[in-house]
Amino acid sequence: MEESGEEFCKEACAHGDRVRKVASQMVSDETRMRMAELFKAMGDPGRVRILEALGLSEFCVCHLAELLDMSSSAVSHQLRVLRAARIVKFRKEGKNVVYSLDDGHIVGLLKQAEAHVSE
Repeated sequence: MEESGEEFCKEACAHGDRVRKVASQMVSDETRMRMAELFKAMGDPGRVRILEALGLSEFCVCHLAELLDMSSSAVSHQLRVLRAARIVKFRKEGKNVVYSLDDGHIVGLLKQAEAHVSE
């Protein structure tokens, strides 16, 4: 397949200053990797449903399972993924484990994603 050249520069450009300025403002490789892991962990509709629910209230596994019409083992599996990505946290409440979002940034990410896809 022949390249049309429309998506490539047809001659060399001199934008060294702009390239250096932008490069200095970009995040580190480690931060970029963690960001990608965050998006990967959030990239499942079932996990998004769990995050949506936890954005509204704390829940134990059995209540999340009931609310989302999922098995407790499926909810637990998804929560492990979210916990490993530091998106949710838990605390013991007697014999139960209660889950919540790790911080308010997660709610912001969900709201921004919803706004973006709704446009």
